[in-house]
Amino acid sequence: MAQQIEHSHLLVRGLNLHLAQVGKDELGTVVFLHGFPEIWYTWRHQMLAVAAAGYRAIAPDSRGYGLSDQPPEDVEATWEDLVADVLAILDALSIQKVFLVGKDYGAMPAYDFALRHPDRTRGVMCMGIPFSPGPFNFDTMPEGFYILRWREPDRAEADFGRHDVRRVVRTIYILFSRSDVPIAEEGQEIMDLADLSTPLPPWFTEEDLDAYAALYEKSGFRYPLQIPYRALHRMTKHVDPKFQVPVFMVMGEKDYCFKFPGFETAMRSGVMKTFAPDLKITYIPEGCHFVQEQFPDQINDLLLGFLKDHP
Repeated sequence: MAQQIEHSHLLVRGLNLHLAQVGKDELGTVVFLHGFPEIWYTWRHQMLAVAAAGYRAIAPDSRGYGLSDQPPEDVEATWEDLVADVLAILDALSIQKVFLVGKDYGAMPAYDFALRHPDRTRGVMCMGIPFSPGPFNFDTMPEGFYILRWREPDRAEADFGRHDVRRVVRTIYILFSRSDVPIAEEGQEIMDLADLSTPLPPWFTEEDLDAYAALYEKSGFRYPLQIPYRALHRMTKHVDPKFQVPVFMVMGEKDYCFKFPGFETAMRSGVMKTFAPDLKITYIPEGCHFVQEQFPDQINDLLLGFLKDHP
């Protein structure tokens, strides 16, 4: 399936970024932005679906992830870099306007790009993370909450370093596909919350795990821990943001992120509508955090419907 997808590198703002691409730009271009612990491969089902429908699909490995270059260690990781990378990719490929699809932390640069560059955006579809005009606040969460643990310098490195890369990715996929927020007890680390006897989610194969592990063997976890976890407090602050393009939010109701402070309220109370007048929200009753891999056909139908509704 994924063999149809072509791979290349593009020099973007001093870094060679890896791009996965498929399809011809008959109806437009769709750019997919992944989260953690994902890379371009997370979008394999959606890329082929939009290509078959007449769109060009582009999924970069975010800077520091997968086959993309690592930024220098002494350079501070910023969310603005991710937005600037997308713009530079479009300029380098002479693409005027795109649909953006973001998942997990990839939703943040997708939202930000649409706000900053509405003239380059046809619409934005995001999964797992609602729009926020400023940084998320997790200070009310328990000390063992994985984000609080992983934002500590060197703590996740020591935790992950006890295992090989494949085991780390395996554990994260298991934990993040559950409906409960990963929280360690006192004396535990996050990697202790699952072991090799814990089965993978039924929709995630050993071959899928091999694909992810191979790419993290290349990139490691140094930069992925900077963006998102150690830069969350530096998220872009928007003053009176207003989307000028259509926004489509898709959320699995079994996504553990639903239990983050303020997330469910942001989606169900109508708050997002104040920022995005042309807003649609769809809930997937059994959907987990990786809903695009768990229910690819359903997400593909929703995505293609969104594209066709905004020709």
